[in-house]
Amino acid sequence: MKNLKSYSFLTVLLCLFISSKSLSQNNPPAPAMPSQQNRIIIDKIVEAAHYKNYVIDFCLSKINETSAKEGWNDQKTMEISQSINYKNFRDAIYNSFVVFDEVELETLLKAYEKDTAYQSKNVMTNNKVLINNLNIFAADIVKGKYISK
Repeated sequence: MKNLKSYSFLTVLLCLFISSKSLSQNNPPAPAMPSQQNRIIIDKIVEAAHYKNYVIDFCLSKINETSAKEGWNDQKTMEISQSINYKNFRDAIYNSFVVFDEVELETLLKAYEKDTAYQSKNVMTNNKVLINNLNIFAADIVKGKYISK
C-alpha cells in the first residue's frame, strides 16, 4: 500500500512537470529590422519612389469605397481619413527590405534617383508581402483601429 502511494505521488509530480514544460512556450521572435543606416537609405528610397503618397492614396481610396458602400456620414469619413498615419506602416516597409544589404539598397536608391521611368516600376508595389500588409493596414484604418480617442 505504501508503494502504491509513492508511485501515485511520483506519477502526479511527473504529470505536473510535463504539463508545466509544455505550457512554457516562448513568444514568437520580433520581426527582423534593418540597421539604422539601412533605414535611412530605405527612407530615401520611399521618398524617391513616392511610396508614402501611394500608401496614403491607397488608404483614402479604401475609406471612400467603404464610406460609399456603408453610407457613412461626412464626419465619420473625415475622422477615419485623419487617422491615416504613414508611421504606423513604416515598420512593414523596413521589414520588407531587411534582406538587402547596404550596397544593394544604395544601388536601388540610385536607380530611382537617376531614372524617372524606373519609378513607375515601383519595387514596393510589386512586393506581394508588402501589398498584403498594405491591405491589412488599410482594412484596420477603415475599421477605425487607428482613431485616437
